[in-house]
Amino acid sequence: MEQYVCKTFRSSFLSIWRLNYIIAMKSYTIIFFLLLGLSCTAQKQEVQKCIESFFEGFHQRDSSKIKLVCADKMILQSISESTTKGNKLSNESTKEFYKSIAAIPLNMKFHEKILSYNIQIDGSMAHVWAPYKFYLNEKFSHSGVNTFALFKEKDEWKIIYLIDTRRR
Repeated sequence: MEQYVCKTFRSSFLSIWRLNYIIAMKSYTIIFFLLLGLSCTAQKQEVQKCIESFFEGFHQRDSSKIKLVCADKMILQSISESTTKGNKLSNESTKEFYKSIAAIPLNMKFHEKILSYNIQIDGSMAHVWAPYKFYLNEKFSHSGVNTFALFKEKDEWKIIYLIDTRRR
């Protein structure tokens, strides 16, 4: 009888131990994925903040503020889409870009409204797809998509490539 009680107790104890082990492992797994998700969200917020800083500088006509979030050798391209003239790819140097920002007349009102951010990150590289609408003197001018490639250098995201589409 004692042997039976011991076996039953040991069997019950092992069953309870296994159940507790399974519950603990599930809890650790859930916590791990929650923390991983928070880490990804924080990185995406850092990338989005970089893009937002770029546009703050743009809207303020402040090329020095823009330079803070851009790599020295950033590549700038635009695709103009036209059903009558065809599509055209143009390149702009960073020097020309910064000069054009500073040359925007103070009486000219402009606003590039970002409609959404689709951010993808792989280690020290990020990609942002950001549809927009552009308004000039409070009238719709054109729309398109901005695509940014970013590089994380010394814990800071820098824009290394910007290409946009433009259509009416």
